[in-house]
Amino acid sequence: MRATSPVVGVFDSGVGGLSVLRALRAQLPAAHLHYVADQAHVPYGRRRRDEIVAYARGIARFLRQRGVHLIVVACNTATAAAIDVLRAEFAPLPFVGIEPAVKPAARLTRRGVVGVLATQATFRLPRYASLVQRFAPHVQVLEDPCPGLVERIEAGEVDGPQVRAILRRAVQPMLQAGADTFVLGCTHYPFVAPVLRALVGPDAHILDPAPAVARQAARVLASLGWGVGNRSARAGEVHFYTTGDPARLAAAVTRLLQWPTPPAVTGLRWQADELHPTPIVAAAVSSRVGG
Repeated sequence: MRATSPVVGVFDSGVGGLSVLRALRAQLPAAHLHYVADQAHVPYGRRRRDEIVAYARGIARFLRQRGVHLIVVACNTATAAAIDVLRAEFAPLPFVGIEPAVKPAARLTRRGVVGVLATQATFRLPRYASLVQRFAPHVQVLEDPCPGLVERIEAGEVDGPQVRAILRRAVQPMLQAGADTFVLGCTHYPFVAPVLRALVGPDAHILDPAPAVARQAARVLASLGWGVGNRSARAGEVHFYTTGDPARLAAAVTRLLQWPTPPAVTGLRWQADELHPTPIVAAAVSSRVGG
């Protein structure tokens, strides 16, 4: 018997993909979501492409075993490194990826200068270069990998002196060069958008691609015959998994998504490129409610 609501898998190297999960919950409130944080390997931005592809394959296999109808790659680096491989190997299971919002940024900029904040791995992969060549050949694109920022956000710091220092060092040269549009090219970075806003001023554009990813996921599910427009339906369940510390991810969900109670988080372990649940489950409470 066909399920009444679609099941969607979501993964990232850590907590950054929670910004995408937040958008998916708003766009697809009845969908059941399975979120995997590969915190044993965070950040992916420091990893080789072959490593990222291996992690993405293992996570995709795990999510397929959970019966998902769609997988959202909620990580710019993993999308750039692995999504073509995943689509080829796991067909017909559909994948929706995320990429820096260079195309809309090139349309929005008034001065012709765009700043992109992403990981070093995203910048060095051909998919990003192609994005800039196709959609922003007439625009000056300034780039900064914001070293250390992912680690600060993973540690729970979204508005501290180190976060402010990292962002200030990144965007001040961009502002001096005339940048008026800024792209959040890592899913962790929307959580520090208020700090960035204070630095770039009220008139600058700050682009978070997560809502567009959620809309694309809804379109793909609709094409598969899922009725996803009924917002009066019962809220879908959310299941959280991590290859790191379950209690740490539960705390991050509560803090970053402003959930009223910590969700249940199942621990996972890597074994020969496969994911297996561990006996460790943190904060074992209902995860049907929340942000």
